[in-house]
Amino acid sequence: MATPVPAPTMPRPRPKATGRSMTSATNQQSIAAALQRVTTVLRRRPDIGLHDDSPATARWQGGLQALSCHENGTQIVSDLAQELGGGGAHVTPGWLFRAGFASCAATSIAMIAAAKGIELSALEVRATSRSDARGLLGMSDEGGSPVYPGPIDMQLTVRISAAGATAESLRALVDEGLRCSPIPNAVQHAVPVSLNVHVDGGA
Repeated sequence: MATPVPAPTMPRPRPKATGRSMTSATNQQSIAAALQRVTTVLRRRPDIGLHDDSPATARWQGGLQALSCHENGTQIVSDLAQELGGGGAHVTPGWLFRAGFASCAATSIAMIAAAKGIELSALEVRATSRSDARGLLGMSDEGGSPVYPGPIDMQLTVRISAAGATAESLRALVDEGLRCSPIPNAVQHAVPVSLNVHVDGGA
């Protein structure tokens, strides 16, 4: 009886990096390279650093709704709560403000992380605030002074993690990111706002 010949042993493939980790590393390298290119150009030509930001245009849509438009076609509808006369089906302008604050901070932190070669595994930024509704309605307090319509205070909570990074280095990363983040800086340093009013069909 013939001795059975064992089947040839095929080499086992080495485990490949997951699509997410490969994509994350590639994105990080791409961001770091882009930031380095821009930094190099601005060091040679600091005069081109000052530029006009993309304008945001809000058009009244009836009721208390406003349609905010970007030049690239992006549109966002905002409204107020039903208690204030709105429809309550869309986010409020105040929420858009907090979203811009949080997303700007997250973006700046991610940029610094990429530039430093720190691969983030998680990053979440939450912006909260407290406001007095009497200010929105033009009311005065018990002493007769107008109630401030803006947020009384704001809080920013950052959750961040990165493999191989210490808690101290990640806190320093967050601090550096916020120091370079435009919207948090605009809020903290109260940017002056000029007003231009154009009355259509006026005398």
